[in-house]
Amino acid sequence: MLEKIDLTKTMTKEDYKSKMEQLEVELGNLQRECKNQNIPIMIAFEGFDAAGKGLQIGELIQALDPRGFEVHAVKQENEDERMYPFLWRFWTKTPENGRIAIYDSSWYRRVLIERFEKKINREQLSNAYHSICSFEQQLTDGGMVIIKLFLCIDQAEQKKRFKKLQQSEDTAWRVSKADLKRNRNFDKYLAINEEMLQKTDTDYAPWTIIEATDKRFATVKIYMTVINTLKARLEAAKASKAANRTVIPLEKELQGSTLDKADLSLTYTREEYKKKIDKLQKKLQQLHGELYRRRIPVVLGFEGWDAGGKGGAIKRLTEKMDPRGYVVHPTASPNDIERAHHYLWRFWRAMPKNGHVSIFDRTWYGRVMVERIEGFCATEDWQRAYKEINDMESDLVNAGAIVIKFWMQIDKDEQERRFTERQNNPDKQWKITDEDWRNREKWDQYEEAVNEMLIRTSTPKAPWVVVEGNCKYYARVKVLETVVSAIEKRLKEEK
Repeated sequence: MLEKIDLTKTMTKEDYKSKMEQLEVELGNLQRECKNQNIPIMIAFEGFDAAGKGLQIGELIQALDPRGFEVHAVKQENEDERMYPFLWRFWTKTPENGRIAIYDSSWYRRVLIERFEKKINREQLSNAYHSICSFEQQLTDGGMVIIKLFLCIDQAEQKKRFKKLQQSEDTAWRVSKADLKRNRNFDKYLAINEEMLQKTDTDYAPWTIIEATDKRFATVKIYMTVINTLKARLEAAKASKAANRTVIPLEKELQGSTLDKADLSLTYTREEYKKKIDKLQKKLQQLHGELYRRRIPVVLGFEGWDAGGKGGAIKRLTEKMDPRGYVVHPTASPNDIERAHHYLWRFWRAMPKNGHVSIFDRTWYGRVMVERIEGFCATEDWQRAYKEINDMESDLVNAGAIVIKFWMQIDKDEQERRFTERQNNPDKQWKITDEDWRNREKWDQYEEAVNEMLIRTSTPKAPWVVVEGNCKYYARVKVLETVVSAIEKRLKEEK
């Protein structure tokens, strides 16, 4: 892509001034229209060192309302950021609907600078490319506009700009030893960038090459790229409102039942339960400390029928764990801020750093269950979510996390018995709501959705564990046994 770029393009001062007067007004109007339409925008500036990313960001924001954008300068990961999957710091910086996020360098640092400096191996590089493309597709499918600008100059121009910066004490600090090394090895770094552009130039998030030798020419091209992209997005938004939504039928292999295989007669006596749970809790207490020492993160997700025993299992799971090393996240309906972001945003923000444990009481799987059944999202949204969720969990595993998802399975009669018990007990009435009773009427719909969810999203790296829960004692023991076994297996692999 880069070898055919004409870096000699220029623009006169007069031509630049006449064009910019119109472009600045147009971009300001488009920003307001996108805000009114709740369209979020991400603009990533990449390119060669000294190509003018900072300068061009400064030019671009002159036309924007400062209340509607934020600029993120992306540098080397700090100590805290290194303890999360590499995309975590970008997921947490995605803009809410109607706002603009501008990135001075971006998530591409992973496959450019870190690759050049040999900080990642071949497997990590491959994973990073997959994660980046998935990240961009998930966001754009969710309504995000992603504009990627690559500012290009040649080796001689870069060297000249470095030399000019070094001549002044006020700007010399901007040229690092790493910058000079990349200039000396320009052809090698050029090849890395060329490969990156080819692997990540997609229809949903294409690259625009900016010939950046002449700064005026570059500014006008950047403005026109942003303006044309936003115009196209606004036109597409109007067209989509009139389009008919189609439903993709289930594949035949997804029409069976996984839940029917659960043996709900499994049980423990109270004496058996006490003996097993005490032993498992002591073991987990020891393993929790080892997780912290070895900096292994753990993600545990709990889903299940209402009154299925999620809370009781989580309580026994955490009873002997150090509270400084875990967080339980109860997932309710998204609030206004959460609804203004991609649905996975709030879960990415809650993921654990290395050595810590995040436990989710209800999870991101609400997208393919309650949101699907209650009509809170479009059909294509929940159908697309299976791949999005698998990709997110794959990112977590590739970053070193243990990921386990539990489905707490009870039958309809047991649920009714527990509902009635709660309703008749003043100390437990807070646990039962009218909505719980209403959801029973949709049992068959939820069962179909759960079966599809289990089949589509149970993977060797992030498995679903169906917990037979009619006997609470049995369910709690199985959860602890599963977690202990997974941690012990991982620790053996680490040795």
